[in-house]
Amino acid sequence: MSKLIVTAFVTLDGVMQAPGGPGEDADGGFEYGGWQVPYTDQDFMGIMQTAFEQSADHLLLGRKTYDIFAAYWPRVTDENNSIAVKLNGMPKYVASRTLSGLEWHNSHLLKGDAAESVAELKERLDGVIMTQGSSDLIRTLQRHDLVDEYRLLVNPVVIGTGKRLFAEGAAPVAWKITESRVTGAGVQYCAYERAGKPEYGSFLLDEEG
Repeated sequence: MSKLIVTAFVTLDGVMQAPGGPGEDADGGFEYGGWQVPYTDQDFMGIMQTAFEQSADHLLLGRKTYDIFAAYWPRVTDENNSIAVKLNGMPKYVASRTLSGLEWHNSHLLKGDAAESVAELKERLDGVIMTQGSSDLIRTLQRHDLVDEYRLLVNPVVIGTGKRLFAEGAAPVAWKITESRVTGAGVQYCAYERAGKPEYGSFLLDEEG
């Protein structure tokens, strides 16, 4: 059985839409694409390099993120680019109802219900399945309680609109932080693992006390 990790670039207000450029995702008239780019430094790239090289055995993507990745990474043929080498060689699984075929090497199309397909993948595969971007897919994973770990890179910027990492309908889950550091550009990297169901209480005084 495998572990499913969500890696996401997010703003302080939780937006994950189009961090890398204006053409990534303009849904809803989103005008702020590329908000993460000014905060990219060597620390940030080191975190991403570790995430792909050492922490991922399989990549899970939605259609839109697959299109972005597949248009870029196969063209990076530098054998010294460790991220490109890993991404181009590793197994990739794509949840889509519209794609009929995949050209990126070692890519596999998940047909039918995405939640059922991913649950089956988790049972069948060993190691770590990592998904990045793919907001619609991530929300499906959240609703069906399929996420085992989050690795968030929180950028010090507020956008005020856009697709957010957590939306209504996510399964209630408590998380514990397992790693935290800050890059030179002020990006907070945090890793969270599942910690069971949330507990609830009250700060109100006991009127009978």
